[in-house]
Amino acid sequence: MLQGKTILLIISGGIAAYKSLEIIRRLAEHGCRTRAILTRAGAEFVTPLSVASLTGEKVFTELFSLTDEAEIGHIQLSRSADLVVVAPASADIMAKMASGLADDLATTALLATDKPVLIAPAMNVRMWLHQATQHNLDVLRQRKVSVVGPNEGEMACGEYGPGRMAEPEEIVEAAAKALAPSHDQLLKDRKVVITAGPTQEPIDPVRYIANRSSGRQGYALAEAATARGAQTVLISGPTNLTPPAGVTVVWVKTADEMLRAAEQALPADIAIFAAAVADWRIASPSGEKIKKTGASKVPSLLLTETPDILSSIAHHKSKRPRLVVGFAAETENVVENATAKLRRKGAEVIVANDVSAISGVMGGRRNRVHVISGSGVESWPDLGKEEVAARLMDKFADMLVHQSKAAE
Repeated sequence: MLQGKTILLIISGGIAAYKSLEIIRRLAEHGCRTRAILTRAGAEFVTPLSVASLTGEKVFTELFSLTDEAEIGHIQLSRSADLVVVAPASADIMAKMASGLADDLATTALLATDKPVLIAPAMNVRMWLHQATQHNLDVLRQRKVSVVGPNEGEMACGEYGPGRMAEPEEIVEAAAKALAPSHDQLLKDRKVVITAGPTQEPIDPVRYIANRSSGRQGYALAEAATARGAQTVLISGPTNLTPPAGVTVVWVKTADEMLRAAEQALPADIAIFAAAVADWRIASPSGEKIKKTGASKVPSLLLTETPDILSSIAHHKSKRPRLVVGFAAETENVVENATAKLRRKGAEVIVANDVSAISGVMGGRRNRVHVISGSGVESWPDLGKEEVAARLMDKFADMLVHQSKAAE
């Protein structure tokens, strides 16, 4: 994918800028030409001379260069490349990209480009986890900006956590993927139904039973399905997420509502049940707020099971999807419990992950999953939920193809 391609590499400020030199070298090994924009902050960490020595080309730094701008250089730079890569992508440049600012050569080129964009975030862990940065990340993803990393580890500042820029080989691999042929046709003319997020089972008008699900994995699956050409229906419990563009969203709160919505969305080629549905609900929710009257009068709450949505759809008599996928969040014996669930529920695939206190996955942005099917168990490494979603949708599309061939 990289042979003969041209990449515009934007190097913003951050200690990880030194890795940009290795990125250039590795891209060259793949026969890829690199042109570079070095921001003023980036030049505090690497020099134009070192970057030019590796690219073999002039390094661009200033927006108002009379020679370059006489040729409208920021337009030419942004469109002559096959891919724009921002590495490192600082919190500052991500914020400017999300806001559409264009106050230097780098941000002007990014706003002017009509080519795919890949960013490799790198910053302090607190900056990465800040609500503003996460909001900007969500905005960029909605605009189809690809993201690689960040990784978790020790920072130059001495802190530990997510924020380390992905390694050069990871960025080069992501660049190749971004330049790969479009996935648009993989699920063309297919319908995919996905559940996501938690359910809220009422105790009274102000209280409910729920869980820590963020809905990110289900939303990422909906985005991946739509990117592959599917007609996607996302049945979502309450979340703080923005639904992906092009997706039909059905909002629900309870497990009963989610089951009805799933049944109404049929027929479908693939049904993926990624929602973390509450296992129990109050048998008779109170119509009024239950008052706290003292330890001697603690209310007794009678629980009953919520409907089994996965099993209900997997055993649907008239409109069963061709491929039914369940998720299993486990705290122990992950593969064993998920394998038993596969047999019990009647699904084709169970995607299992460890949500114990040690893993810290529930509600997070990364996942380490085991994909369990009749073919066995595939254990995947720790990945961002968007990457998990992309790999899963590619796998499910392939399974549909194999089903069709087997039926011929």
